[in-house]
Amino acid sequence: MQAEAAGSQQLLKVTNRMALVRRLCVQPGLSRADLAGAVGLTKSTVSLLVRELVAEGWLVESAVVATGDLGRRPTPLFIDPDRLLLLGAEVGIESVRVVATSLTGDLRASATANYGASRTAKACIHSLAAALLKLRRQLDASQQVLGIGVGLPGGVNEARGVLHFAPNLGWRDVPFGALLGDKLRDTLLDGVPLFIQNEADVAALGELEFNPTPASDPLLYVSINQGLGAGVVVGDRLLTGSRGFAGEVGHMVLQLNGPRCSCGRRGCAEALIATRAMLGDSEDPTALRSLAEVRAHLVDEDPLTLKAVHSAGRYLGVLLQNLATAYDPAGIVLGGSVVELGEPFLQPALDTLLDYAGAANMPPPPVRISRFGANAVAVGAAALARYRLTRPALPLSDSGVAIAEAEETV
Repeated sequence: MQAEAAGSQQLLKVTNRMALVRRLCVQPGLSRADLAGAVGLTKSTVSLLVRELVAEGWLVESAVVATGDLGRRPTPLFIDPDRLLLLGAEVGIESVRVVATSLTGDLRASATANYGASRTAKACIHSLAAALLKLRRQLDASQQVLGIGVGLPGGVNEARGVLHFAPNLGWRDVPFGALLGDKLRDTLLDGVPLFIQNEADVAALGELEFNPTPASDPLLYVSINQGLGAGVVVGDRLLTGSRGFAGEVGHMVLQLNGPRCSCGRRGCAEALIATRAMLGDSEDPTALRSLAEVRAHLVDEDPLTLKAVHSAGRYLGVLLQNLATAYDPAGIVLGGSVVELGEPFLQPALDTLLDYAGAANMPPPPVRISRFGANAVAVGAAALARYRLTRPALPLSDSGVAIAEAEETV
């Protein structure tokens, strides 16, 4: 009983500490007294916790602010931008992208690494571990890495550390957390907390955690690359579903008997909107082979390419309409390489969404482009680490799987 009580007290203390950190992420410059009022703790408790957080590198004190009041002037507190860092990684179809960020999402370093000939899960995890370690060696030895997040292209059970299915890589039931943890054992990153999640989910968390503008809630992040997925945040919680498949909107069927998708179905959103929708028949020698070729043909105003891109954009508008109806979001964020095609792709999508909204006499949800660009998933993966570390009482999964089970896996 005593051990259980001590554990509860320790969790309460960590929860209170992280409540202060999260508040200063949103409202930098608050004083100790301001923090006490904002989070509902006593001033003495806040002073004690702030002293610890400053010593550990979470927070930094700034110059006092002249208020004109008598007595001691309040000292503004800020998140320390340098001492504690986060690592984030995107596991793509052909390469990995890794970043180091501050606790507030400012980019400190980045790197990419191609897989080479082998795209087995173990080979790609080897490349990821090497890239993470290379990035760590670029950082100052005095800086501490608090956590590592990884965004994966498929359904993930975060609590178990398992990637269920990555259709564009052909991976099934990969114990990704355990395998990556093994690769990092006895290295500079040994023992650093590791978190994995679907790529669109982590990108959504990047918008939640690192965006300086007020967060939209519910928030939808739609990621459009070779695959297509969505991350959904509702009430500060990432919606993952019972098996980790929530947000796999790329496999919503938009067209009966449409083109075959990588999942085996026909008419999925991915087959109508993502990269392959604009490349044409792979067996056609005149078909485009890459998104770069699509961009070049758009510049040349090639009629067939314009038609394909416009069609993909219109189907994106249909998908956004369906998502808006399902979730009633306060905001939708678009990201991924296909979004970089710009107006020829995006304008048909927005026009279609507006048409549907107008027909129902309702305003469309706000839609914007991710501010992190090509780094959206990697930065979002770093945000995943901050999200989990600063919410110690939040379960890792909506599926009810125990957190201890995840700790054993990773």
